[in-house]
Amino acid sequence: MAKIKLTKSTAAAAEPRASTYILFDSDLPGFGLRVTPAGAKSWVAEYRAKGGGRRAPTRRITIGSIALFNAEHARSAAKDILASVRLGADPAEERKLNREAATIAELAAEFIKPTAKVTRKQSTLDLLEIYFRKHINPAIGSKRAQDVTHDDVVRLHRKLGATHPATANRIVMALSGLFSWAIAKQKIRRADNPAKNIDRFIEKSRERFLSTEELARLGDALREAETEGLFYDIDDTKPTAKHAPKPENRKRIVDAHAVAAIRLLLLTGARLREILHLRWSEVDLERGFLNLGDSKTGQKTVVLNAPALLILSNLPRFGKLVIASRSSGTENETPRADLHRPWTAITKHAGLTGLRIHDLRHTHASIGAAAGIGLPVLGKILGHKQAETTARYAHFADDPLRRASERIGGEIAAAIGQVDTATAKIRRLP
Repeated sequence: MAKIKLTKSTAAAAEPRASTYILFDSDLPGFGLRVTPAGAKSWVAEYRAKGGGRRAPTRRITIGSIALFNAEHARSAAKDILASVRLGADPAEERKLNREAATIAELAAEFIKPTAKVTRKQSTLDLLEIYFRKHINPAIGSKRAQDVTHDDVVRLHRKLGATHPATANRIVMALSGLFSWAIAKQKIRRADNPAKNIDRFIEKSRERFLSTEELARLGDALREAETEGLFYDIDDTKPTAKHAPKPENRKRIVDAHAVAAIRLLLLTGARLREILHLRWSEVDLERGFLNLGDSKTGQKTVVLNAPALLILSNLPRFGKLVIASRSSGTENETPRADLHRPWTAITKHAGLTGLRIHDLRHTHASIGAAAGIGLPVLGKILGHKQAETTARYAHFADDPLRRASERIGGEIAAAIGQVDTATAKIRRLP
């Protein structure tokens, strides 16, 4: 086909034919005007990929319609495209790959599958699923992973961090893990991780340790929960409220297995899932051990003290699981998901506002440290892999320092006539 100088007038004069055809420019090889039978006209650039040559595949990339680009703008765009081809690029193929690039949500669906990384535990996958479903996907899930920028991640981190700094930090970690995995598996065509080098929020420690008086209140609430029952509230605004029992008769007995789970968490220092997923086959009552086949830190042995052994010995058995669930005794027995409802009722009755179930583990450890148990031994009891994790309880093991300080202070106070060291009572000085 003869070539002509493509201008505004020649483009306007091009008539539709029975099939689509292309008019190529006489001055710039590869620059053309495509005309369809319906009369649609658009600028194109055509080239041979992979360095050119007769055997190289022909690529064609659309620049835009004549309504959007005049002839000179289209010619300039074509020059840039063809120049990049001479340098080894393949713009048409890159555009195709970008159109087909996976979104964050699509990659996440694959990333949180157990097969993506076989060393991850189900609890980790459950958390990742929550992070992507509740926080990441609503914000940038529809965006192609190829196009996500460092600023996109920073904005998401800062927005969530205004109210939930710890969760915001976990979101960045989840995204960083996603991109590292996608890059390594060549799921995306980029080498940089946009979730790297982001300043994290300072997280305040949420550890809480029950005092002796608080432990007593918790114990009383547990006993009432499994015997007399605990008072519960109803919504007086609902139509069914008029049929509810009188306030003095609104008591609900808490399931004995739920109460036993809470006691075991406190007595053993075990993690919640270690108790809820515990099977009778892992309980050795004779030797006093729990032989966990799997835990957060892998295989683990939990020593059972006498009170814990007593609880397990008296607990009714309804299936394979120690802490019975609704499916206990059935073919498809599954563990309880949580202890949220009984825990909320019990802590409310005990007046322990804001107490988390995980704080029972902290309390177990703090009592051990205060009793003089060495941190290495305490770390083994808790199943810590790193000594640094147990070191947080070191400040409870300061009895020798405290006794020394009390002795020095007592001597000084006695010397100045302020304290009777025999009775440790403050004197009234003249």
